[in-house]
Amino acid sequence: MNECIFDIDPKLLSVASEAENECREMFEKIDSNAEYNGQKVLKAFIDNRVSEGCLKGTTGYGYGDMGRDTIDKVFAQALGGEDALVRHTFVNGTHALSTALFGVLRSGDTMLACTGKPYDTLEEIIGIRGEKGNGSLIDFGVKYEQVDLVDEMYPDYDEIAKKAVGAKIAYIQRSRGYSLRPSLTVEIIGKIAETAKKANPDIIVMVDNCYGEFVERKEPLSVGADIIIGSLIKNPGGGIASTGGYICGRADLVEKCADRLTCVGMGKEVGCSLNQNREMLLGFFLAPQVVASALKTSVFACRFFEKLGYKTLPESGETRTDIIASILLENEENLVAFCQGIQKGSPVDSYVTPEAWDMPGYDSKVIMAAGAFTMGASIELSADAPIRPPFAAWLQGGITYPTGKAGVMLAAQEMYNKGLLRI
Repeated sequence: MNECIFDIDPKLLSVASEAENECREMFEKIDSNAEYNGQKVLKAFIDNRVSEGCLKGTTGYGYGDMGRDTIDKVFAQALGGEDALVRHTFVNGTHALSTALFGVLRSGDTMLACTGKPYDTLEEIIGIRGEKGNGSLIDFGVKYEQVDLVDEMYPDYDEIAKKAVGAKIAYIQRSRGYSLRPSLTVEIIGKIAETAKKANPDIIVMVDNCYGEFVERKEPLSVGADIIIGSLIKNPGGGIASTGGYICGRADLVEKCADRLTCVGMGKEVGCSLNQNREMLLGFFLAPQVVASALKTSVFACRFFEKLGYKTLPESGETRTDIIASILLENEENLVAFCQGIQKGSPVDSYVTPEAWDMPGYDSKVIMAAGAFTMGASIELSADAPIRPPFAAWLQGGITYPTGKAGVMLAAQEMYNKGLLRI
């Protein structure tokens, strides 16, 4: 480890140096995938003739927006879809997911959640939490079924096969959300898709791809998924896109989602890009390398805290399937100190002290540490957690590995300063 200019206890620095050395093999695998994915993105830029004109935006209705339409083609090729809907008007990943669900499902259809209960912010959209009559899927006559994970960890393929028979959508959440189950590899997503389609050839496999883009060499569309959805302030925005999301996959499904986002009959033909095209293109171009930095930060953080006596999910030596790591900090005091330390290692608002609050869309108080150039951008180093057992911090991001590593060390130092960490 190179010399650290921050005030980190020498004993912590020694542990960090050992941890980093033990991560070298994982780092090499991450770099190899990043090189492959970077070339894949570059080819999509070249094949779709990205030009200087594509970097400029439009106003008003947005008819004939060359940049917007080219971005759709670039995303579609790089992610393995027939078409894509990439827009800065998606306010977050949940909005893009909601648009896809409402775009594809109709009254009487069944949504089958194949990987247990979906992420907290989707519960009210589906209608399994919150008041009736608010406009959820269930309010509009959509039925909801769920296949719980075996031992709260692994897909139940037999149950998926049974329930897929009458379902319109097989919904897969790639990342763990605020749970401790493993994030899904692309291979496992393919097995779920195969199982569902064998039972019901007409079923539509929809994947919440948030946090997973460019972590592996393949994306879910190459193993049987029909449509994938994600956020531009996570992996595919590369730390540059300041807002937005995407929907990518089968052209007929993307068209339905576009009609939902704008209006029926206009779909993708309208929607000005303002000054967002350059950000989205540059961010997507940088994304494979930025994701690699986030993954290295994750691997280092896990190994570092394992050596300090804490359990992590995944473990440091496990192959990554998304950029998130859960560090089980055992109690609220440790969790809060960790998040406050991450905040102190942030380039923006480092002087702010995060506190838990009642965040909209969640059923527990949540603490969030994120001093980011883009508010809420989880491709930038951040940590958040609901204040509830097992008091795990969900760590993600790090647009450069050196700064991500420093932030993790400052989190440990904050715990040490408060007498919560023994070395």
